Amino acid sequence: MVCVASAFVPMNVARDASLYDSIRTTLDRAVADSAFPGAYVIVGTHDRVLARYGAGHLDWAPSPVPNDSTLWDMASLTKVIAMTSSMMQLVELHKVELDAPVQRYLPSWKGPNKEKVTVRHLLTHSSGLPAWRPLYKETSDADAALKLAYATPLDTLPGIRMVYSDIGGILMGEIVRAVSGERLDTYFATHIAVPLNLHETMFLPPASLLARIAPTEIDPWRQRQLRGEVHDENAAALGGVSGHAGLFSSARDLARIAQLYLSHGALNGVRIWKPATIVQFGTVQDSTFSNRALGWETPTGTNSAGHLMKRPAFGHTGFTGTSIWIDPAHDLFIVMLTNRVNPTRANTKLTAVRQALADSIVTHTR
Repeated sequence: MVCVASAFVPMNVARDASLYDSIRTTLDRAVADSAFPGAYVIVGTHDRVLARYGAGHLDWAPSPVPNDSTLWDMASLTKVIAMTSSMMQLVELHKVELDAPVQRYLPSWKGPNKEKVTVRHLLTHSSGLPAWRPLYKETSDADAALKLAYATPLDTLPGIRMVYSDIGGILMGEIVRAVSGERLDTYFATHIAVPLNLHETMFLPPASLLARIAPTEIDPWRQRQLRGEVHDENAAALGGVSGHAGLFSSARDLARIAQLYLSHGALNGVRIWKPATIVQFGTVQDSTFSNRALGWETPTGTNSAGHLMKRPAFGHTGFTGTSIWIDPAHDLFIVMLTNRVNPTRANTKLTAVRQALADSIVTHTR
């Protein structure tokens, strides 16, 4: 039985129709403004969908209209949907301690001051690691790229500042592998995706699904438009599976993930996490330091949650144009999937669209 969230939103046909019209207007205007070729938004509560809408097309060339089973490159939503979700289980099972040094699980991760970095530091992007480095340019195969990620030195001592780090995400995926004995894609599939019937959420999607996948960038490095292979160059260099990027999913599956969170960790009789674990991972760790929870981001009034959503809501964005926000206090989720990097990552119009959409949805549902 699905657990009932603390705040129930009753069925309201007029409100839901108005919500749908608002989403449609926002997305259609964004397509006309070339913010992205296509988008799909799904909004709901712990037990039902309030509105869904697909705008534009999968590509600027003639192509289908997005629907709830279109597959999108999740980019950094990988960090929360795959990596953090897996880490939540491992923490519950006492296989990982948040305040343990990373070296307990990755003993070969060595270098000045790295012994001071904890798992919590990695999850809150306060490890002292740099934001990024071009592994794909510096190495020629996946093993070498991973070794270089391990070798990347700290920029600062841990706990000094928040720097959103893909290198930290890579290491978190490695902790899942080291502790469970399963690569992140296998662990996520076995322990989360399969039990929840998430049939459209995966790393390395097969060629048979290409027609359903939204193309991303005409990539300068690979010299072609990407479709069905991860947009993130470092994730590609690592073989397409990483803690920081590589996951593909659909609006339908992300809605189920969001409903799992809003239902306190159990959905359709399947329990994935304890309620307390969701609260723990969705809570800001030090508000004087940053707005980061464990793996998750939280509303700031200026980020993609818009101006109206407040904590204890949590969410995340992906570079390709994806985002998810979950608001337990108001029993609400918002999933927005786009391929705004098609044909180029220089397109930055999505930021304002995300905020306008979130504000409109929050206004209509309260």
